[in-house]
Amino acid sequence: MIAGEASGDLHGSNLMKAMQLQRHKLQFRVWGGDLMAAAGGDLVKHYRDLAFMGFVEVLLNIRTILGNIAFCKQDILQFKPDVLVLIDYPGFNLRIAKWAKKQGIRVVYYISPQIWAWHQSRVKSISRDVDQMLVILPFEQAFYSTHGVHVTYVGHPLVDAVQSMSFENLFEKRKIVALLPGSRMQELKRILPRMLSIVPSFPDYTFVVAGTKNLPKEVYDEILKPYPQVALITGKTYSLLKSASAALVKSGTSTLETALLGTPQVVCYAGSPLSYQIAKRLIKVKYISLVNLVLDKPLVTELIQDELNESNLKQSLSEILQADKAAEIKEGYQKLQNLLGAGGASQRAATAILGEK
Repeated sequence: MIAGEASGDLHGSNLMKAMQLQRHKLQFRVWGGDLMAAAGGDLVKHYRDLAFMGFVEVLLNIRTILGNIAFCKQDILQFKPDVLVLIDYPGFNLRIAKWAKKQGIRVVYYISPQIWAWHQSRVKSISRDVDQMLVILPFEQAFYSTHGVHVTYVGHPLVDAVQSMSFENLFEKRKIVALLPGSRMQELKRILPRMLSIVPSFPDYTFVVAGTKNLPKEVYDEILKPYPQVALITGKTYSLLKSASAALVKSGTSTLETALLGTPQVVCYAGSPLSYQIAKRLIKVKYISLVNLVLDKPLVTELIQDELNESNLKQSLSEILQADKAAEIKEGYQKLQNLLGAGGASQRAATAILGEK
């Protein structure tokens, strides 16, 4: 099993647990994180050593990436798996899929690359290299079926993750704004300072940064130095979101987590200027947040690149802290929940993987 980031580690670990419930004596060799290791996987490579985001960043680290791909192929050949499960992380995993298919290894892809957003031509290689695609968003099944891919819609695993979580009541009797700046170093350095710029404008609120364990605390401390009133909490993101009146959230899986927890949000993104210009010309969807994409309407505000500035952040946060706007967003979240359906994604994915030879 190969996952290249924190969300993949979470969903991979839940999939492993579901597979173990259905069949005993399974042996997992994983590229992922601490959660997949705790679920019984033999961890070969941690995702913190794999996470490179953006066109420019990939080019700057191409030797490391190619080295990881070569090592991964060697590792797979040595392990001789009955099935290779690839979890999102398309830049790496689609290359491994192409190679593995030629080796006669059964390839299952869990959590589709967002090729419906850009680079749709990759559906041809997926049809050729992937034996089974397990998708988690309702509209993905129709997309893949149209292109002749063997596809199964299993539902979104975040529904299970949120429903099974127990929450702490953080910062009791204080009004909280949660800041989720992402889990990669370059995201943190670009996005968090812009989020923090509005802290002095909201003196009645306590701003709390959701830290991630795969980034050193010293990095956060350096960025937070001018803002001693801002707190940092690591490993308690769901409890933080549950306690917060509102959140500023870097685009990605966290936008959906925030919605499922019912917290009004502003979606934020800023990449390197060159990477952004390239992406802007390639991306084919109207929205960058999963919330708006699934609903197919702009329920939550998206501030992208130069729009992610102090003035826009201040205005957008002020709006969602108002009771009427917050209620409107929460009503939209309920429609989103209905579209995603009930839980059980990990169990259905496990059945799909174990039920086929």
